[in-house]
Amino acid sequence: MTPGRHTPDPREARTPAEFLALLQTLKDWSGLTYRELSARAETRGEVLPRSTVANMLARPTLPREELLTVFVRACGVAPGELAGWLEVRRELAGRGPYPPADPADGDPARADPACADPADRDPAEGDAEEADAARPDPAGADRADADPVDADPVADRPAAAEPSGASGTTRAAGPGLSWPVVPAAPSGGPPRPRSETPSRIRRAVVAAVAVTGLVLAGFSVVAFLRDGRTGPAGQPPRTSAPETSAPETSGAAPTAPAAGDVRIRVMGTDLCLAERRGTRTGQIHQVPCAEAVVPLYSLAAVGAGRWRIVSDHPDFGPGCSGIPSGGRIPDAAYEDSECGDGGRIEAFALEPYGPGGPVRGYRIVPVGSGTPGSCVTVVGDREAVWARLAQAPCVPDAAGQLFSFDRRGPASPGTP
Repeated sequence: MTPGRHTPDPREARTPAEFLALLQTLKDWSGLTYRELSARAETRGEVLPRSTVANMLARPTLPREELLTVFVRACGVAPGELAGWLEVRRELAGRGPYPPADPADGDPARADPACADPADRDPAEGDAEEADAARPDPAGADRADADPVDADPVADRPAAAEPSGASGTTRAAGPGLSWPVVPAAPSGGPPRPRSETPSRIRRAVVAAVAVTGLVLAGFSVVAFLRDGRTGPAGQPPRTSAPETSAPETSGAAPTAPAAGDVRIRVMGTDLCLAERRGTRTGQIHQVPCAEAVVPLYSLAAVGAGRWRIVSDHPDFGPGCSGIPSGGRIPDAAYEDSECGDGGRIEAFALEPYGPGGPVRGYRIVPVGSGTPGSCVTVVGDREAVWARLAQAPCVPDAAGQLFSFDRRGPASPGTP
């Protein structure tokens, strides 16, 4: 507890946003990190995953009473004060939805919609308040105030302008931008006047000189390449970095799931599942298989035809792939977080797919999802690197829903 400071008074909250701000103040007052809050709850026989706390404090919606109770106790609030937090929470929940806060409150994200976090404008996210996973600080330090970065930086770049035709106009390269194109100079110029008295001998000599020049140039190029001097003249050849790309596997047959270390490959591509290191959302993307090293994955059987996809992250340690909010949100993210969160789907059926023929791949089907008939799917541009994965309806042709569980040898999770 912070010396000389009293616990925050929940009665000061007039809106859910103010209530969440007081919960953050309470955590700061406790002086405990996410890891320490989770450990303190565990000593009481209660469950308080670090990711759940971080997500609760980042959401604009009220937490469940059960989660609020465990959190307030872990922060060290006296038993007599717990009832006050629950009473204010019930009162705020009974008032229904609130309009945006007045800009004078000092919250730029609410004063100007253009500043708002896109995640806060998603109506489906309201149901996933504390169940959606957010990453804790791997070293035990509190990083709740750090802004998660999950956007693909390439996706935010404006597309380059392209000429729309010979007229020299262009399509827009971005909002409010249009770049002119200088028309190409005509390939042909005015016809050269013929010599009044053409000489066949002169033309023959010119042709012979041209052919000789081409032959000599060809020999020079061959000698240059054989000598190995592919860099600037007079300098030693440049040595390229060792090839790190994995063998092409886009046409490889699928590998059936089996317990042990695996690399999960998207069928028909050379892309595998991974996270973006440096973020704490746990969102899973598809990346070139040679770069799919964070985290490392393995399969663990948890029952008849049921599997747990275990992750080993160099920063956050062991975890499990899953679907937040019990799969109730149709397009919920497929993400990694700590294992054992009761609000997540962490068991999957890995179903072979190949109607009327050989197996073409395996579907990852959430077991007990609140949205029946769902499969883990590559959404958006299915050929794009860093396309994300989410829960989506299983489709008849299984497009973007087939995976191979290729075996991999032992490797270090910290491999770049």
